[in-house]
Amino acid sequence: MDPTRLPLRDVHLPPSPSWWPLAPGWWLLAAAIALPFIAWLGWRTWRMLRRRRWERWFDAATAKESHPERVAAISELLRRAARRRQAGAELLEGEAWLHFLDGARGHAFSDGAGRLLLDGAFRPQLEPGAFAAANALARTRFLELMEGRR
Repeated sequence: MDPTRLPLRDVHLPPSPSWWPLAPGWWLLAAAIALPFIAWLGWRTWRMLRRRRWERWFDAATAKESHPERVAAISELLRRAARRRQAGAELLEGEAWLHFLDGARGHAFSDGAGRLLLDGAFRPQLEPGAFAAANALARTRFLELMEGRR
């Protein structure tokens, strides 16, 4: 028989595998990448919601009629947050209390607007600008103390 006349065909290769569905190893790799990201995202969301809850608590507690009542409420909230941070800190008085509130980053309470916390609750009238500055400062420090920052 003549080999040039034989009805032979070339070898046919099977089609290449498709990329979908993924192999199990790729699913494991995707899960190993996605799960830590989802956990981090959940943690960040939880912290954000917790901070908003503290902000609403501060704002609701300081929504009193007069400025002296609001200063007393601010002082109470700061003492609660200080107790959460360091046992016995809520018992501090006077300059020691203001230095504790200053922390390690300044003198905003002992030399600035925060001095209003010492006697602001006992004054018959407060200057609105001084109260606004002390309120903003106290709100920031309250959130820091609740979060556990130093």
